[in-house]
Amino acid sequence: MDLLVGRKKPTSAGSGGVPATAAMLDFCAEHGVTADVEVLPSTRVNEAFDRLRRNDVRYRFVLDMADLA
Repeated sequence: MDLLVGRKKPTSAGSGGVPATAAMLDFCAEHGVTADVEVLPSTRVNEAFDRLRRNDVRYRFVLDMADLA
């Protein structure tokens, strides 16, 4: 009953938790495994959304927010 009253629900993470994630990051660091990303300045956010709509994105976009500071 506590789950219902508090609007809580059991969940799990597909990553395996903190120890598994730490082991995976250590493995990646040791073997030079990196993510393929395209970094765009925040001034090109509209272009990023247009490309997402056209399905013209390979892997992942990252918007660099450093130019906002």
